[in-house]
Amino acid sequence: MISHTHIGITDFDRAFAFYDRVLSALGWVLKFSEPEKAWAGWMVPHQARPLFLIGRPFDGQPHVAGNGQMVALLAPTRAVVDQTYTTALAQGVHSEGAPGLRPQYHANYYGAYFRDLDGNKLCVCCHAEEAVP
Repeated sequence: MISHTHIGITDFDRAFAFYDRVLSALGWVLKFSEPEKAWAGWMVPHQARPLFLIGRPFDGQPHVAGNGQMVALLAPTRAVVDQTYTTALAQGVHSEGAPGLRPQYHANYYGAYFRDLDGNKLCVCCHAEEAVP
């Protein structure tokens, strides 16, 4: 299990607004925000870990998005994948792949991909079968 993930940013206020909307669409809640230190963290309600953190790089150097790096966030349903993707794109970010099945990964893999405002690649995915009404 992962304890936490930290995503580098360049502008705290801009990144905070983006991630607060995107993670809220996933159902995550804000655990803390320290704008004076330029970092914040979110969590799944009633779960201490994993944490999703944003902040400026610890070494004080400018943030650079990594080629080949991606963070995948687990969604409980395919509808939440769709909603989160739509929320992200509404904020002007670049799509890296619309929501849909990716059977090359496994039969029920449903995912969407986008870049945040700093160029970090994110995925929102659901591994469950589609709910039948």
